[in-house]
Formats: sequence, structure tokens, C-alpha cells
Amino acid sequence: MPYDTLNWSSFRRMPESRNLNPLDSGIRRNDGQRVLPYLAKHICLALAILLTAPGLAFASSNGHQDPIAPVILGVTGILFFAILGRFAARKLGQPSVLGELIMGMLLGNIAYFFHFDLIMVLREGSAIFHIVEQAFSNGRPLPEAAAMVLEGETAARVLYVLQGPYGAQMLQVAQTVDVFSRYGVIFLLFLVGLDTSVAEMRSVGGTSMRVAVVGVALPFVLGFEAARLLMPELSVNADLFIAATLGATSVGITARVLKDLGQDRSHEAHVILGAAVMDDIIGLVMLAIVSGIIVSGGVEFGNVVKIIVLAFVFLGCAFWLGPYFLRYAIGLVSRLDLVEAKMFVSYLFVMVLAWMANLVGLATIVGAFTAGVILHDAYFRHWGDHTSHRYSIKDLIMPLEVILVPIFFVLMGIQVKLETFLDLHIIQMAGGLLIAATIGKLACGIVAGRGINKLAVGIGMLPRGEVGLIFAAIGKSLGVINDALFSSVVLMVIVTTLIAPPLLKLVLKDKPPESI
Repeated sequence: MPYDTLNWSSFRRMPESRNLNPLDSGIRRNDGQRVLPYLAKHICLALAILLTAPGLAFASSNGHQDPIAPVILGVTGILFFAILGRFAARKLGQPSVLGELIMGMLLGNIAYFFHFDLIMVLREGSAIFHIVEQAFSNGRPLPEAAAMVLEGETAARVLYVLQGPYGAQMLQVAQTVDVFSRYGVIFLLFLVGLDTSVAEMRSVGGTSMRVAVVGVALPFVLGFEAARLLMPELSVNADLFIAATLGATSVGITARVLKDLGQDRSHEAHVILGAAVMDDIIGLVMLAIVSGIIVSGGVEFGNVVKIIVLAFVFLGCAFWLGPYFLRYAIGLVSRLDLVEAKMFVSYLFVMVLAWMANLVGLATIVGAFTAGVILHDAYFRHWGDHTSHRYSIKDLIMPLEVILVPIFFVLMGIQVKLETFLDLHIIQMAGGLLIAATIGKLACGIVAGRGINKLAVGIGMLPRGEVGLIFAAIGKSLGVINDALFSSVVLMVIVTTLIAPPLLKLVLKDKPPESI
């Protein structure tokens, strides 16, 4: 599972403390007084390098240098900022995703202020590719294409960059970063699926199912009503996508807090984790339905039924035919080394299902998650008992996720435009979404049943984390969520993710730790 989440088994076996980060030496965890000056110094140094080096790199690419050099520099620079953000978050006791997201926000807005060309291109996200499509596919002049997609000063600044001497290189970097981030999301959801066991889902029973259904449905309804009330000018499609985003849940942070409190084997922990698994599945199906409605152009009963049928047909075919495909693919690579076989088959399987999901009108992450649920190490019995294998599928895929996923979160942070919050209407919208998101998840604990801390369950379902960001990013790429809405959703994700751990500690502080 992603670096901020724990699977069912490791959640129960994780050592009390560990220090995996070589940067930890000399700086105590949670020591903000020492971390912040250290971080500020490195951010300033990195910004100085990032603001001056690309010009030299792009200029040298016109000579005898490798034309891929600017791409290497751009991607590596973003990854470096992701490392700084992750380091700072962990030192301050926060999840890595928040550090990477906030670091992207700092990078995007500071560099934009200094008119750094590459960041200006990355900041506009999919709008840049729409401009290029209008210009090259539809034959429109570049200024006209920019004016169609962007507005005012933003269109003029982006047009200045694209028409400049290094415009082609900027587009190369932007395209590469976008592709890497999309791969990162696919691997992220694949690893989530790997840690999702159908047997474990059944074992948590009806309680987790009730919590999951209410935890998705109520925020959806409240989010839709909040969007209708606060921004009536929005389209119904935008309201639906905002509502679907509010239904998301990410519980990796909650799992860590429960472990720290010695509650990892408590009834609350099992209900929260079980509900989170089901929440992922329900949320992805809801995302598929909403995305399909947007692509089809409207909310029509026939379209909704068609999308639901396609979603369940895809899932049914994947779970029925997937094992046959895996056994056939493994048979083809049976003469390879175990590591090679696991890597090739896993990569092939997740990409095929991601492509097929997109083919039937679903999001690629639905296919990636489904691939993770179906695939497991026991399929590789040709190399002996899977429990004795030196490396699991998760061990082999994790390095790809560790590199690619932070690029996604930094890119999402870069695309948060802080100037949108100068509009009081946008602040009201962000506040309304935050209230709807909080009430919707807290209320799901009510249906947890007797003998359980209902408030703890509700708080445990509160963080949106990376799942909420993925939903928002898909909405932005579809053009249904504009910059202001995207910034509002990101603020909701940050706040719900920050407030959940201290609230959970407060609610469970008087409960004795569970015996192991």
C-alpha cells in the first residue's frame, strides 16, 4: 500500500518505533524549532537553483547536448522538492502526502510570482494540453487557442512562454511530468488493491459495510447541496464531481494513530479499516458513474444505468477472467527468474486492466485497483510456496510508487492557485465543503452499532488524503472543476487530514491499550 498507509497484516505487526530515514540523524522527530529553519534553508537553495539552472539547460540543448536533458532536470527538480516536503512532514509528525502537497503549493506560487516559465506551464495542468490540441489538431492560431482555454493575464503569460525560444522544451517537461504523475496514481491504487483482501472484507461483517455506505452517501448528499447553495452558477456535473470527492476516505493516518495508542486490535480499528476498504470500492464505482455522466454530456436515466451496468460488467469480467489471464501469463514467463516474472506479470496485468477500464468509460484507477485486488503472490506457485519467496509483488512495485507518486502530489500542489482565495466567495465555498465533509464522515459512526466508540469511528473516516486529491485531479482533467474549485477541494483535503490525528488521540486517550 502507499507509503502513508498500512496493510491489514503489517498494521498489526509494525514495530513500536523505527527510523528508516537517513535524514533523521541530528534532528529529533516533531522538533519544529529545528526542522523549520533547516527546511527553509534548503528550500531557498533549491529555489535559487531551480530558478537559474533551467535557462542554462534549455540554452545548452540547442547545441550538441541531449535534448532530453531539460526533461531530466525538470522531473528531478520536482522530485527533489517532494523529498524535502516528505522529510519536513515526517519530522513534524504529519503524513508524507501533506508535506509533498504543501511543498508543491509553495513551489508553484513562489515560482509563479518570480515568473518562472516551467512552473507557469505546470501550474495550468491539462489546460496547456488543450491549448496545444486546439492549435495543432484544429488548426487554430496559438493566441486564439490560448484565449479559448485560459483567461486574461494568465493566457497572455502562458502564450509568452509557449511562443518563446524554449516553449517546445517546456511542453516536453510538462508532458513528461503529467505522464509520470498518472503512472504514479495507477501504481498507488494498484498497491491499495494489493492490500485489499476479499476474505478480510467479509470478516469485518455488516458493521463496516453500514459505516462505509453512510460514509460515502451522506458526504455526497451534503457536498452536492453545499455546491448548489453556495455556487448556484456551477453546472450539475461540477456539483456531482465535488460531491463524489467528498465521499472519499484515506485512513493510513488513522491506522498509524491507532497503532501509537495501542488500539490496533480494538473493535474500532477493525471497523474503521474494514469500512475504509469498502469505502474505496464504493467511491471508485461512484467516481466511474459521475465521470461517465460528465463524458456522456448529461444526467439521463439511460446513461446512468448504462454506466452502472458497464462498471459491474467490467468488475465481473475482471474477477472471472483475470485469474485465467494471470495463469496464462505466468506460464509464458515460467522460465524467467521469480523477480522478473512478478515484475513483468504485475505490470502487464495492471496496465491491461487500467486500459480496459478506460475503454469501457471508467477511470483507469478503477482498473488498477481491481488488478491489485485480484493479483496475489500465491499465483506464482511455479517458484515454490509464495510464503518463502524473498520478494513479494508489493516489495517489487513499491520502488516505482515511491518515485512516481510524490511527483503527482507535488504537481497537484503546484496547481493550487492561492490567489483564488482572495475571493470571499471562494473562501465561503471552501468552508462549506469542509463543513459538509466533516459532518458527513462524523455521522457515519452513528451506525457502527453498540459497544463501540462511534465518535472514534467517525473521526477515523475523516481524512481524505491522497484519495480525495486523485478525485479532484480527475475532475480538473475533465474540465469540470475549475481552478477555484480545485483549490477549495485541496484545502478541504488538507484540513480534514490534519485535524483527524489529534482528534482521534483526544477521543481515545482514556481507553486502555488493547492486549496483543
